[in-house]
Amino acid sequence: MIYTITFNPALDYIVKMDEFNLGHVNRSNNEFVYAGGKGINVSIVLNNLEVKSKALGFIAGFTGDEIERRVREFGCHTEFIKLKEGMSRINVKIKADVESEINGGGPDISSEALEELYKKLDTLTAGDILVLAGSIPKTMPTDVYERIMERLQEKDVKFIVDTTGESLLKVLKYNPFLIKPNHHELGELFGVRLNNKEEVIEYAKKLKDMGAQNVIISMAGDGAVLIDSNGGVTTSNVPKGVVKNSVGAGDSMVAGFIAGYLNSGKIEDGFKLGVATGSASAFSEGLATKDYVYELLEQVK
Repeated sequence: MIYTITFNPALDYIVKMDEFNLGHVNRSNNEFVYAGGKGINVSIVLNNLEVKSKALGFIAGFTGDEIERRVREFGCHTEFIKLKEGMSRINVKIKADVESEINGGGPDISSEALEELYKKLDTLTAGDILVLAGSIPKTMPTDVYERIMERLQEKDVKFIVDTTGESLLKVLKYNPFLIKPNHHELGELFGVRLNNKEEVIEYAKKLKDMGAQNVIISMAGDGAVLIDSNGGVTTSNVPKGVVKNSVGAGDSMVAGFIAGYLNSGKIEDGFKLGVATGSASAFSEGLATKDYVYELLEQVK
């Protein structure tokens, strides 16, 4: 089974308008509401690719209920922990002449609720995949990813970690099955500016040397790079399309990788389907659909 964790899910309220005038009444052209969060995005796209997963995490209040309803509406299995106080956050995203965002803080997550999550994770068994994605809320221990991976270290669970900065560097000692920073995040990890694909490969290999089994670096319009567990390097182009939405593209790449890898057992197939799936979300108003993914897959070289 595949499990995803979203510690701080949200309702994303997206407002579209021609221009946004600060300090004045603004009227939108269109509004959309989505259940947001990196792990949730992975579960939704997996479901679109006909791969089952279970979404874990914390929800609270009426917004939490709506998040769970929407995730289930996509056909995903959920096992969220309902917090007794607070409400899940609402993120307002204004898409106008200049894009702006207001992200909510989210509810406090108690030590009791975290312990409940640990107990759910204790049921994972060898061969299960656990996706740890996104930032860590301020009310949680900053080393929670490490705690989870340490706790499950003897279970032979495959960890996929999609986070950045110190949170990523600190989990490399647990040999995650896959990590997926983009090229900007890769440069920030080492305090350098990466100017070309050769430099991206050089520093991606450093992450493998530090413990990651497989490393994918996404480079937006310049394609992507895979460093596999044998040290092999694979690069890809990007399918042709118009970018409409950057939200969820990286999460979609993770979902595509999992689906492709499970289909054949080959890392390269996961990489290829990941590129197509990330592109399908980037070229769509919402998250990638199966038909569009496989249409773009024919362009991935």
